[in-house]
Amino acid sequence: MSELEPFPQDWQRALVVMAHPDDPEYGVAAAVAQWTAAGKDVGYLLATRGEAGIAGMNPAEAGPLRAEEQRLACSHVGVHNLRFLDLPDGRLEEGPQLRRLIAREIRRQKPALVITLNHRDTWRPGAWNSSDHRVLGRSVLDAAADAGNEWIFPELLAEGLPAHRVQWVAVASTEPSHSQRVDSASVGAAVASLTEHRRYLEALSDVPVLEQATAQVDMVTSSGQVRFELFG
Repeated sequence: MSELEPFPQDWQRALVVMAHPDDPEYGVAAAVAQWTAAGKDVGYLLATRGEAGIAGMNPAEAGPLRAEEQRLACSHVGVHNLRFLDLPDGRLEEGPQLRRLIAREIRRQKPALVITLNHRDTWRPGAWNSSDHRVLGRSVLDAAADAGNEWIFPELLAEGLPAHRVQWVAVASTEPSHSQRVDSASVGAAVASLTEHRRYLEALSDVPVLEQATAQVDMVTSSGQVRFELFG
């Protein structure tokens, strides 16, 4: 892999937009902890409450549980602004409705940086990415542009939300261009945040939760950096 560019630091507010509870913890939470420790403001916007994500648990029970796990996870990485779009888990649809919802939040929160998840078909050869991830990631890239164009969703102007130009969109990516250095404290915070998704992780594997969380975060931060594809 060629040398990656350092991630830009000349911004103050970021918005992480992902599909489900736990998505921020699989990849970007260590970077988020690094940024908030430096005084930057990072908020989370999740499209769903992940209510279809725990086998054997009714969505009516799983949704509130997973949302609470996400709130606890946020507390470890300095995130105080968590919002949900309350769209149906597993059934996100690409199109103007989703773009409008995301663009509305971008205009409300006015981030310089928007961060989303891998939107490609696979995580790696032989590992298919989920429909929600593919749809959400592409929609975020489009919505970031929509937020800066006053004529695409003029109804947002009527809501008192003028156009807002995002400076960068970063994708936690398998094809990275930039890297954010993270220290051991930020890596530890990321492990703690993923560990809060206890019921979800217990349903995924018999491996102890802390062991799962440590392995997942270490896989992303093994070189002391979190990698992103940066658009801007």
